[in-house]
Amino acid sequence: MDITDHQRLLIVDFGSQVTQLIARRLRELNVYCEIHPYQKVTDAFLAEFAPLAIILSGGPDSVTREGSPRAAESVFTMGVPVLGICYGQQTMMTQLGGTVVGGEGTKEFGRAYVKAEGQLDLLDGWFLTEREQVWMSHGDHVSALAPGFAVYGTSPNAPFAITADVSRQFYAVQFHPEVHHTPNGAKLYENFVRMAGFTGDWTMDAYREQAIAAIREQVGDRKVICALSGGVDSSVTAVLLHEAIGDQLTCVFVDHGLLRLGEAEQVVKMFRDNYNLNLIHADESALFLGRLEGVSDPETKRKIIGGLFIDVFQKYANDIEGAEFLAQGTLYPDVIESVSFSGGPSVTIKSHHNVGGLPEKMGLKLVEPLRELFKDEVRALGVELGLPPSFIGRHPFPGPGLAIRCPGEITREKLEILRKADAVFIDQIRRHGLYDDIWQAFVAILPVRTVGVMGDGRTYDFACALRAVTSVDGMTADYYPFSHDFLGETATRIINEVQGINRVTYDITSKPPGTIEWE
Repeated sequence: MDITDHQRLLIVDFGSQVTQLIARRLRELNVYCEIHPYQKVTDAFLAEFAPLAIILSGGPDSVTREGSPRAAESVFTMGVPVLGICYGQQTMMTQLGGTVVGGEGTKEFGRAYVKAEGQLDLLDGWFLTEREQVWMSHGDHVSALAPGFAVYGTSPNAPFAITADVSRQFYAVQFHPEVHHTPNGAKLYENFVRMAGFTGDWTMDAYREQAIAAIREQVGDRKVICALSGGVDSSVTAVLLHEAIGDQLTCVFVDHGLLRLGEAEQVVKMFRDNYNLNLIHADESALFLGRLEGVSDPETKRKIIGGLFIDVFQKYANDIEGAEFLAQGTLYPDVIESVSFSGGPSVTIKSHHNVGGLPEKMGLKLVEPLRELFKDEVRALGVELGLPPSFIGRHPFPGPGLAIRCPGEITREKLEILRKADAVFIDQIRRHGLYDDIWQAFVAILPVRTVGVMGDGRTYDFACALRAVTSVDGMTADYYPFSHDFLGETATRIINEVQGINRVTYDITSKPPGTIEWE
């Protein structure tokens, strides 16, 4: 999609684990930005991209190491404001004539406090008290400033924690203002984009009109098929496409028998009643559950489901005459993560369920209208498009569905028990007004039976685990701190209302070391 009409900020990625948080901070300020690995940001790339400002991210390397990453020289000759963060500060100093040292006495990790050393526009709204809390994560630090720079903030292990060459609009900080452990970090980014001349032209209303125009230009009078799961991403994609091309769109909703209680009916009704979409409800539950019978390995489950999904989707898509495009709800984090910072392999934690491979296999071209958006921006676009709040605010639901919330062998009996327990848990969360405070919540049925007593009789039924987490983007997460009263009330309801469960536990594992889902 062409975004050249927007003011653009470039984030040069040196491999920090929190680079995406920089982009999120900027998008929240209605500033359009893109993240690109430092290897890609050549002088030619910069000339074509024409950013209004540049941010150099943090990274795991040391500028004292021979061959360590550097910014393209034209970053510093374009005449635009540049902000260096952590490693970004260090490579800026090194490239412009300063000195960075490592070793004992240079490390600083975790919470730290910076004291002001002079006035700087970048720091408007900072240092309202004697010192400002920040988050440090560095093994090296600047020991001598590059010519033209002055120091504006110090910390115990970072004598040049905040530096700037005001005449050239170069700014650099040793800490990470993008993380929530730097409480006033958002103000620093707000000041930087204001000083760079950004007017905040990145809005969902503008994006909606731009996206619709781009879809119409790409598709013309040809037909598009869309894999509709009922999740936020695919729902927004479907409604946006329907607004752009109407009856040229056909959505395929594959029901694999692993959905939550009443979910298939809810999704189909919402889209048919409110949008009059061409919608195929493909009930293939018997096929999926038959192939999964006796399978307990989580990776095998995922691969079976992913492979069957492709086969089933292709079967129905082949019946749509003249379809030339496949619409997917690809988001910007997916795009970023598909480009390795180092160019090396990454560890596969778990296979992801998607429609990967279909475009090439079927000769289809991709339409990905959300590929420049973060999750919260997709929700904002959904509001612009008029999607019901119940869909916009839905918790994420995995493609393999309840299969990965059922460790061990999957049976129809266990799935039915799981659906009912999950419905009770979500109902409890809604009754207590907690749904919007939680990123994701669900029940997992455990592959063990436990002895219990109900009335005067002995029971030997399944145990289940409740899981609820808070998160910003799903990359890291922490368990939600329910009260013991809530947990006790919920356990009582599940045991009383769901036949087949006689024991309820609560999972208090964070991510990492765990994952959000159980498999």
